Amino acid sequence: MENFDKKLNNYARLIIEKGINANDRPLVIRCAVERADFARLLVKYAYEKGASEVIMEWNDDEINRMYYENASEEALKDVPDFIVEKSKYYFEKKAGVISVSCQDPENLKGVDADRVQMRSKVFAEKMKPIQKYTMNDINSWCVVAAPSVGWAKRVFPELSEEEAVEKLWDQIFKATRSDTEDPIKAWDEHLDTMDKHAEFMNKHQFVKLHYTNSLGTDLTIELPKGHVWMAAQSTDNYGNVFVPNIPTEEVFTAPHKDKVNGVVYSTKPLNYGGNTIDKMRFEFKNGKVVDFDAEVGKETLKNMFDTDENGKYLGEVALVPYESPISKSNVTFIKTLYDENASCHLAFGQAYPTCVEGGVDMTDDELKENGINDSLIHVDFMVGSKDMRIVGTTADGKEIEVFKEGNWAI
Repeated sequence: MENFDKKLNNYARLIIEKGINANDRPLVIRCAVERADFARLLVKYAYEKGASEVIMEWNDDEINRMYYENASEEALKDVPDFIVEKSKYYFEKKAGVISVSCQDPENLKGVDADRVQMRSKVFAEKMKPIQKYTMNDINSWCVVAAPSVGWAKRVFPELSEEEAVEKLWDQIFKATRSDTEDPIKAWDEHLDTMDKHAEFMNKHQFVKLHYTNSLGTDLTIELPKGHVWMAAQSTDNYGNVFVPNIPTEEVFTAPHKDKVNGVVYSTKPLNYGGNTIDKMRFEFKNGKVVDFDAEVGKETLKNMFDTDENGKYLGEVALVPYESPISKSNVTFIKTLYDENASCHLAFGQAYPTCVEGGVDMTDDELKENGINDSLIHVDFMVGSKDMRIVGTTADGKEIEVFKEGNWAI
């Protein structure tokens, strides 16, 4: 138990000190009531780091399910102004935000998908003006995870609830390097490695990337002029350096919205709206998905695409080595934060304006002119495999192997 407590405290400190890099500003923490114990640790260390105020926003799987099953259609379509104003209020006070993901990936399985989609779309539309604070790195933000019984049992169904939660905690500690003697030092070394990969990609400014593997993936992604490859660290508008995702293994940028062509197959399940989607295939033409299929959850995928007109275009391309610690764990977490860091991935929908030179100062029209997608959704899906090959083409036509057999070739 003593060893567990040490790792748990390591993890909480890592989130506060390296993830959000808490200081004398407010901090908003979003967490499930089931993990109130972990939330209290985060609050404790945030105040020790000098946070001026910590604001808790709670959620609960069972209550969420009851809401979608029973709330009136009028309620589902109503997002009060005060919810938007509350978020804006704290963002304008320079607040950072930590989101602790604990949800059961299939919490909404069996719930009327149209009701879920209705609420998701209305909420996304209402919160669109708030999206800029995190998508543009105006404020610090950090997404992490903690086990719930529901999530742990999805990952380890053969174990008892207690054993499943314990094993999931252990996997989280390993993936976040919280099981090391000095997690902060381990992360500094990890961040340096990823920065070097991002520097290589930015130096070459590839005009396109070509993905192939034995599943049948044969996809060409063209990149915008002046695109920027980013690694794990970001800096907010107030000079605060933070790590948006813990764990993270990705180096990412924005593709050109209208210049993606070919076919790609998914390699891991995707959780969306409390439902699982798996074994997906997408065909792109001029950036847009023109045909798609999924052996599991195709209707959920269709509802996702119906959110808005740009949901069928890509907003992110991310490079992750197959030999990442999460991949080597051989655990499918059914949670994007983890599974995306075990595999190269792409994302439908909104692109990060930070991924193009001067993007944070561009208008919506200017971003569009530069090929940066705008959407109400941002949904990652995994495409990396053990035999994934990615070849980059430079502006002068030179081809350079970027990924070989699923890993960095450079």
